[in-house]
Amino acid sequence: MDKLISTIITQICYTTLVYGRINKKLYLNLSNSEIKDLISTTILNATNIEHIRKNYYVYNYPANIRITVNAHNFRVITADKLDK
Repeated sequence: MDKLISTIITQICYTTLVYGRINKKLYLNLSNSEIKDLISTTILNATNIEHIRKNYYVYNYPANIRITVNAHNFRVITADKLDK
């Protein structure tokens, strides 16, 4: 899992739409750089990673967040709270 985390962190990319989506889904009001820090920290401290079809689902249970990352281009798709 450590190698996969390292690969995701070094190749991760963002679209302009993802910042608003993450703020909305996590009920936050963070700047783009704060969101990047949140995503990086969440992934670095991942509890579990699942590879399902075309995505990686990165779970961080202590932070109550799941990050969805495209497995081909490592683009962050969204983030969700685990306890909806």
